[in-house]
Amino acid sequence: MNPLVQVKNVSKTFPAGQKLFGEKSVVHAVNRISFEIMPGETFSIVGESGCGKSTTARLVNHLLTPDSGEIWFDGKEISSMSENEMRPLRKDMQMIFQDPNGSLNPRMRVEDSVAEPLLVHTNLSAGERLKRARELLEIVGLSAKHARRYPHEFSGGQRQRIGIARALTVRPKLIIADEPVSSLDVSIQAQVLNLMQRLQDEFQLTYLFISHDLSVVEMISDRIAVMYLGCIVETAPKAELYGNPRHPYTKALLSAVPVPDPKAKKERVILQGDIPSAIHLPEGCLFHTRCPLCTDVCRRQHPEPRDLGSGHIVACHHI
Repeated sequence: MNPLVQVKNVSKTFPAGQKLFGEKSVVHAVNRISFEIMPGETFSIVGESGCGKSTTARLVNHLLTPDSGEIWFDGKEISSMSENEMRPLRKDMQMIFQDPNGSLNPRMRVEDSVAEPLLVHTNLSAGERLKRARELLEIVGLSAKHARRYPHEFSGGQRQRIGIARALTVRPKLIIADEPVSSLDVSIQAQVLNLMQRLQDEFQLTYLFISHDLSVVEMISDRIAVMYLGCIVETAPKAELYGNPRHPYTKALLSAVPVPDPKAKKERVILQGDIPSAIHLPEGCLFHTRCPLCTDVCRRQHPEPRDLGSGHIVACHHI
């Protein structure tokens, strides 16, 4: 089986003004990342705020163009495509955004918002578009009688269901979910995640799931990539990552996940120092300024990813 998405050594920077004497500075948002997403799986990217997760999502969706590297989707190299060349592929990759309220037009009825992608990507009549929109609203747990309401008449969880319905209208192959449940209550988060898993089986979907919440990622993922300062430091199947984390940063993240049992004791890994500036990246391993295992080689040389077997890949000199 061929990967649906391939990201090969991709980097992305953004301008950050000018320094003294006219020298331009840049923010290194994504640094030489590589991964693959297989059809039908949920591949998650997790990390602290500002690590480059959302930039990666927008690179995969070609909302941003990489500075270097290649991005392949469904056998086509898309990183250098123009917007006109990308248009036929847009229906195959849809997004679910973090803020459901901000992603819905407050002046449009829900049925019109859900049906809008069909106007762009199909030749269906207005009646056929609205019929499919109402069917999808029922599939995601809403009633067709809600179709003529406006977004402000719904709760946050209901609005996110509307966003999911809109993403499904053109039957995409890939859905990129950028923090889709972070603004919802915990109980509503579980409902939305269960819905996404059910729809994945029903519509044969592939997910690229972006989150900073390791508990959420554990619930929905097949494979997980851990990101730090624009680099992927560890990639592994879910059970392997949670049961046998190898990178020091992954161990620190997992140690911070709350345990439901108040009597349970858990060793917490406390990282010293702050995350370095994305404008002035440190030499060598980007994690060495906070790593308890840091040695001279970490300060001098950037670690190359090593495959430990069974899809467990780690970028660390001490593995």
